[in-house]
Amino acid sequence: MLTALSIRDVVLIEALDLDFDAGLGVLTGETGAGKSILLDSLGLALGARADSGLVRQGAAQAVVTAVFDPADPAALAALLAESGLDYDPAEPLTIRRLVKADGGSRAFVNDQPASAGLLRELGGQLVEIHGQHDDRGLLNPRGHRALLDAFGRLDTDAVARAHRAMRDADDALAAAHAEQDAAARDREWLDHAVAELRALAPEPGEEDILAARRATMQRGEKISSELQGIADLLDGADGALTRLRQAARILERISDDHPALGEALAALDRALIEGSATQQKVDEAAEALAFDPAALEADEARLFDLRGLARKHRVQPDDLADLASTLADRLARIEGGADTLARLAAERDAAERAYAAAAEALSTARTAAASRLDAAVAAELAPLKLDAARFRTVVAPLPRDQWSAAGSDRIEFEVSTNPGAPFAPLVKIASGGELSRFILALKVALAEEGGARTLIFDEIDRGVGGAVASAIGERLGRLARGAQLLVVTHSPQVAARGNHHLLIAKSHDGTVTRTGVRALDDAARREEIARMLSGAQITDEARAQAERLLEAA
Repeated sequence: MLTALSIRDVVLIEALDLDFDAGLGVLTGETGAGKSILLDSLGLALGARADSGLVRQGAAQAVVTAVFDPADPAALAALLAESGLDYDPAEPLTIRRLVKADGGSRAFVNDQPASAGLLRELGGQLVEIHGQHDDRGLLNPRGHRALLDAFGRLDTDAVARAHRAMRDADDALAAAHAEQDAAARDREWLDHAVAELRALAPEPGEEDILAARRATMQRGEKISSELQGIADLLDGADGALTRLRQAARILERISDDHPALGEALAALDRALIEGSATQQKVDEAAEALAFDPAALEADEARLFDLRGLARKHRVQPDDLADLASTLADRLARIEGGADTLARLAAERDAAERAYAAAAEALSTARTAAASRLDAAVAAELAPLKLDAARFRTVVAPLPRDQWSAAGSDRIEFEVSTNPGAPFAPLVKIASGGELSRFILALKVALAEEGGARTLIFDEIDRGVGGAVASAIGERLGRLARGAQLLVVTHSPQVAARGNHHLLIAKSHDGTVTRTGVRALDDAARREEIARMLSGAQITDEARAQAERLLEAA
């Protein structure tokens, strides 16, 4: 709902601050008083083209600020988030637009810089402006399907799910065909690659094992002669341990001759023990580092084969086993590709049949809802002086490539304004006041399903009066029960229906002309409606008639 509008330096408006309430608000005033300026200002805040001609003469810039209490703040928060703007759904939404006298404009949403395109998107969710030249809202066929579904309270979830399943099945079949075609082109290469990998039979981690074993054997080869030399020095025919044992036998015979000799024998025994331990460790190392030249050659050949094949396929050696499995699967799919394609095609066909059934059920429901909508609109046409017109909702099938999650139907509202005249889109046939009255009839029939919560009708009563104007006022009042309506009107019958009344008037101070707006109390409202009834000369009879209109409303 629009709660406030602030205008600064727009054409004839110097400064204007307006508050708005729910219900039906009417805006009246003499011709040329500036009612269009008010709508132009609001349109500017909602993303209309910024024209420097809107800036009041002598001012540097024009500024319009509109404040809304949105009906669906979560949707607006999501829209603003897509543009990187913050919005607390619990707070009002403030839109501000500046237009400079020398050209250029700036826009802000809750004091955050925004684009005019974003303002237009916000405006589409917040406000519907209906006038003789309006080409949005109900006149746009792209929104007719959603409006019919909302009117009929139709559930489209089953169709959406079926469409998603059909799309997934289509994608799976297309991917299988693409893979089959690509694989078939690579069949010869795949045969060779799989055979080569199977012959090598690589194992995960095999490279590290081979490299470590090869390094060990290479170290053993390098130090084998040194190890043998150590063994000879320790335990050879003339080795250290042999000489120490000989010395120990001699000391053992003479150790009783002096205490020092016994100590020497004990020390020599310890040396023999340590020497034997040294010899044992050297023997263990020699055994561990022993290598078979044939085994070293075989490990090196295997390692080079692994690394060469990994380079060939541009993978790590440890990934060769997985690659072998992947390529074998591709080859198997080629060999069994016909079966796979047949299965996926059958699944796609089943998904398409399921979608077609769900879409047909929805289409049947839409056709029934269209009949009810056509009857509801027809009931509104005669009171609005459109009794010669006919309205219909077209529910037509779409080609296969245009099926969507919303169904397989094209929905469009069409009218025929004269007996015998062909049906055509509303915007191409109706003109002037007829267009606005058709929109009103549709709005009443649709009960505002799926629409913005603030509606503005610009001179919907143009060219009509009496009973027709009363019928328009009565329908506007009905619409206002579920939405905020602002109506620019010249009809006293419509004005009398308003819950709130704003008077737009010009004033002159001798040099400057200004447009102002003021809210009318009951007495001033009766006087304004009397003026609308009688013209410049307000009579007592006009006041009495105005009183009767207000009482009847």
